[in-house]
Amino acid sequence: MKNSTIRLVIVIATILLIGIVSVQLIWIKRAYQLQVTQLNYDITQALVQVSRAIQKHQGDETLLLDPVKQVEEQTFIVKTNENPDPDYVEVLLSQEFRKKEVNLDFEYNLYNCFNDSVVFTKAVKIDQGNAVEKETPSTVINWRSDDGHYFSVYFSNKTDMVIARLNFWIFSSLLLLVLAAFFAYTINIILKQKRLGDTKNDFINNMTHELKTPISTINLSTNVLLKPGIENQPERIRSYAEIIKKENERLQLQVEKVLQIASLDRDRVEMKFESCNLIDIIDDNVSTFRTIVEENNGVIATDYRVANVSVRADRVHMYNVFSNIIDNAIKYCEKQPKVEIRVDETKSDVKVEISDNGIGLKSSDIKYVFDKFYRVPTGNLHNVKGFGLGLYYVNVIMELHNGYISVEKNTEGGSTFILKIPKSDD
Repeated sequence: MKNSTIRLVIVIATILLIGIVSVQLIWIKRAYQLQVTQLNYDITQALVQVSRAIQKHQGDETLLLDPVKQVEEQTFIVKTNENPDPDYVEVLLSQEFRKKEVNLDFEYNLYNCFNDSVVFTKAVKIDQGNAVEKETPSTVINWRSDDGHYFSVYFSNKTDMVIARLNFWIFSSLLLLVLAAFFAYTINIILKQKRLGDTKNDFINNMTHELKTPISTINLSTNVLLKPGIENQPERIRSYAEIIKKENERLQLQVEKVLQIASLDRDRVEMKFESCNLIDIIDDNVSTFRTIVEENNGVIATDYRVANVSVRADRVHMYNVFSNIIDNAIKYCEKQPKVEIRVDETKSDVKVEISDNGIGLKSSDIKYVFDKFYRVPTGNLHNVKGFGLGLYYVNVIMELHNGYISVEKNTEGGSTFILKIPKSDD
C-alpha cells in the first residue's frame, strides 16, 4: 500500500473517530442536563406534596401559589402558612423523597419569618435512617418571605446522584475511549510495520547492490582469464588474479557485516570490561581520522575540560563507538569537514559531545536513527554505502555500558551526538 493511501486512510479514520467522540461528549452533556432537570423536578414535586401535607395537618385549606422555589443549585425553599413541627417535616420529607426515588442525604432548616434567622437545623442520612441536629446549617440562604413561614432543604450530594443516573452513558463513553485508544495503538503498529517494511526493503536493496558489485567484477575477471591465449600473458593473469582476490576480500567483508547483525543482540555481544582512560580512547580515534580530515581540508578539534577520566568499559567496543560517529561525521559532509569533540564530567558521568558540520538530520529522522538497518534518506549519498548498522551498534554498546546516547540538530547545520558514560569507581 502506498504511503499516500495509508495517510489518507488514517486521516479519514481519525476524522470519523473525532466526530464520534465529539457526538458522544455532546450527548453526555445533554444527558447530564436532562438528569439535572429531572432530579430538580422530582425534588420540587416531592416538596410540593410536603407543603400541602403540612397545610392539611395544620387545618389550613388555603393553597399556596408556587409553594416551592429553587434558590440555589442544591437548595430549595418550601413555603408554609404556619411554623411546622420539625419532626413532622422530617417524616414527610423522607417519605416523599422515597416515593420519588430521590435517595439523597439532606439537611432542612426552619427559619424565623420575622428576622430570617435559622431556628432549627437537622441533617438526615436517608439510606441509614438516622438524623442529627446541628447547631449551624451548612448553608444560609439570602431570601425573605413577606407572605408566610418557610423552611429550606439542602442537598450536599445532589451532583453525585446525577452522575449515578448517567451510569450507562459513562460506561458507553469509557468503551468509546478504549476503542479510541485501541485505534491509536493499531495505527501506531501499522505505521511501525510500514516503516519496518520500508527499512527492510532499503536494507535488502542496499545489500544486493553491495554484494552485486564485487560478484560482477569477479565474474568479468574470470571470463578474461578463461579466454584462449591468456596463458601467454602472465602479467595480465596476475593483474586479474589480484582483482579477483581484492573483490573476494571485499565480498567476504560484506558477508561478515551481514552475519554480525545477529551478534549485536545484547545477550550475545562479548564484553571485556576494564578500567580505561576515556581521553586516551578518544585521542586514538582522533589520530586515526586526522589524516583523512586534513586530506579534505577539514579540521578535527578536541576540547577536554577534564584531564583524566576513568570509565569501566570494553576498550575495543568503546573505541568503535567513537570511530563510527566520527566516520559518519566525515562521510556525510558535503564540504570541508569540521569535527569538534568536547569532554566534560558530572558527579557520576562523563559527557562527550561530538559535533559536525555535515548534512544533518531531520526532526523526523532523529527518533529512528539508532534503529537497526535505518538509513536517513537525505544521507543516502551515492558515495556512501552501508547497511544502517553503525549507529544501531553504537546504541547497543552504550546500553551495555549503562550509558546513554542522543543526537541533536545544530542551529548552523550538522549534528551533535551526546554520550554519557558512568565513571569508574576504581
